Amino acid sequence: MSRRVKRLNVLFQSELAELIRDIRDPRLASIVSITHVDVSPDLEKAQVHISVLGDEEEKQGSIQALSHAAAYLRRELLHRLRLRHIPILQFVLDESIEEAAHVLELMKQVSGENPGG
Repeated sequence: MSRRVKRLNVLFQSELAELIRDIRDPRLASIVSITHVDVSPDLEKAQVHISVLGDEEEKQGSIQALSHAAAYLRRELLHRLRLRHIPILQFVLDESIEEAAHVLELMKQVSGENPGG
């Protein structure tokens, strides 16, 4: 991955996090985090990985709301970043944080069952 793509990943993550706070869509869960952004090498597409705190319905609703707002978000990024081209945004649910929390909980349960070691 080139340095430019890495910089764009971080830049898009930061800017999108700010823009998402301003979206007023009832489908959007109250706690949505951007875990990371993967811009393709040709700069045509960007996968935006999001983590949503909530049940499955809230997660799917948040993906739908953000996908619906993608054109607005691209337009705002264009104005904010002054780039010639903004990639197409694709929102993907990232459940790695929940999976890590589940593994941590299982580890706590196992260590609680073996107080001696």
